[in-house]
Amino acid sequence: MKLSFLITALLLSVTIFAQNQRFSYEYKYITDSTKTNNVSSEIMYLDVAKKGSKFHSQKMSIADSIQQDRMRKKTGDFKGIDYGMVPFVVEKSYPDFKINFLNNLGVTKYKVSDDREMNWKILPEKEKIGEFDTQKASLYFAGRIWTAWFAPDIPIQDGPYKFHGLPGLIIKIEDKTKSHSFVLKEIKKRNSDEEWISNSEKKAFGNSISIDHEKYKKQVIDFRNNPTKGMRQMLSGNTKIMMIDENGKSLDIEKVLRDQERNAKADNAKNNNLLELDLLK
Repeated sequence: MKLSFLITALLLSVTIFAQNQRFSYEYKYITDSTKTNNVSSEIMYLDVAKKGSKFHSQKMSIADSIQQDRMRKKTGDFKGIDYGMVPFVVEKSYPDFKINFLNNLGVTKYKVSDDREMNWKILPEKEKIGEFDTQKASLYFAGRIWTAWFAPDIPIQDGPYKFHGLPGLIIKIEDKTKSHSFVLKEIKKRNSDEEWISNSEKKAFGNSISIDHEKYKKQVIDFRNNPTKGMRQMLSGNTKIMMIDENGKSLDIEKVLRDQERNAKADNAKNNNLLELDLLK
């Protein structure tokens, strides 16, 4: 049976099954390809509802709630909030699976539309992963070769990050170098009033610039080469910025920017193993 036929046949069952559920994945990743033993991890949420899905960090979700609560109380204090290490959010609409990738580059927020096709190859191998009977599939996407295991018994053709299009939920997916992987850890049914809200609709996140993937790719390269460009553009306009240290003493903004630029370029040199590896090419 062809993949396209299977996906079409599943559309009705998906809208019935996908009623406010949270799929928690463990995301393991290596940021520096020269230090393969240095593995980071973070729990990520795939919140699925009738309208679509939202993939975001657990820590970011908790930080968002704390931040909004403090804003409502008008405390103005955002100290001690753990935003985690994975800042991006991926939102997919159903049933067309239009993808919006939300991320910041410095002080600039981007909403990136991504219409690249995912040409999966479904393979005959099957494997038991936890309680799930899964089948193997492979994909070349974003500069990496990926191997996925999906569960036909869960009729949601979605998965972590931007991955979608298989006839069943993706339980596990890993790239060939084993430096990026997502593994399903928990499924939780959510209440009807917990349906996710797009980050682009939240005032706390501010306005974002809408661009396509190719234009975003250029912005990523430009940001890595000029990490303080956005801040300098703000300073060259009518925006007045004052920086103070923890004791309330005014800081030399130019020195702060030079230090940020030096540190950012050093971090970029270590952050050479992006999930979407082709962003650097």
